[in-house]
Amino acid sequence: MLVDALKSEAYRVSRNRTTLFFSILLTPLLFVFGGLAYQIMTKAKGDALAAKANLPATLGNQPVNLAEAFGFAAGNGANGVLLVFMLLAAAAVYAGDYRWETWRLISARNGRHWLILGKIGVMKVLAMIAMLAMLIAAFIFFITQALVAGRPMSFDLSDFDLVQFLLTWLLSYIRIVQYGLIALLAAVVSRSLLATLFAPWALGFAQTILGGPLLPILGWEPSDWAAQLLLPGLAYDTLKAALAPGPMPLPEGVVMKAVVSLVLWCVAPVAASIAWFQRQDLSKE
Repeated sequence: MLVDALKSEAYRVSRNRTTLFFSILLTPLLFVFGGLAYQIMTKAKGDALAAKANLPATLGNQPVNLAEAFGFAAGNGANGVLLVFMLLAAAAVYAGDYRWETWRLISARNGRHWLILGKIGVMKVLAMIAMLAMLIAAFIFFITQALVAGRPMSFDLSDFDLVQFLLTWLLSYIRIVQYGLIALLAAVVSRSLLATLFAPWALGFAQTILGGPLLPILGWEPSDWAAQLLLPGLAYDTLKAALAPGPMPLPEGVVMKAVVSLVLWCVAPVAASIAWFQRQDLSKE
């Protein structure tokens, strides 16, 4: 039954090419063209400064290591722009049946929990495709960096940590899926396409304010249980810092708190959505 739900949902999403473009491809394209514009301006300014100081324009032309694109893409896969644009796909998948009043047509052909899980499965696939698109964009960014600056290219994997890359990739992937699950709960509770689209953004904005200027006012430390549990973005940043440790060690026990936070922010919306959906009257939907 889950396979049927996945197939049907995947087919419907594949026909919505506009949503797929804006939710999956637009962010990598913006990154590529924005990065190209930045590199051109940086090169022009650098050449002007070099000419003013009577220095050769080719000073410091070390090779661009394309292998660094792996770590760059994994660490920046769950960037804020991609999270927001992925809400377009989440709204279409999670709230589309409410918008077009098709729930009563499909709910009689499969279990309600399978239908919800099928939608989640499709969003997981879309999240992975979006991250792969960001990986390709990262490689293009590094290549254009070398071409614009006139620097040679290399592919040196001597400093590449496969385990760290995979864990960082998985963490970014979980963050994208988790952010979309807020849209799932909003869709089931509100039955509104617009609420599904804007509720996660509004919650994320409120959490950003809470985790920024309001955190000291509340007397919380970033390592406290309250901060980690209420702010999944903070938990994500904590785990990312744990995977790439800096000069300052993380507070003791904060990694476990961050893991618990992300797990709860993934499991709770799914459980609440299925429980709410099981009791919904879909005769008019």
